[in-house]
Amino acid sequence: MPTYAYRCRECAGTFELLRPMSESGAPAPCPEGHQDTVKLLTTVALTGSASGPAPVSAGGGGCCGGGCCS
Repeated sequence: MPTYAYRCRECAGTFELLRPMSESGAPAPCPEGHQDTVKLLTTVALTGSASGPAPVSAGGGGCCGGGCCS
């Protein structure tokens, strides 16, 4: 299930809820009990590590794979 971030307009606090996508637009009261909240736009960051340089393709290149280009 995805996590959604919300901000309370009354106390300016932010909080996250784990809920199904089908409930992402449902009202989300803040932990302090306030009802005036908005869902925040969040981004997903993908991180990783490479064990070496990117692979280099063998052979020619160019517009036609190096076979007919001079």
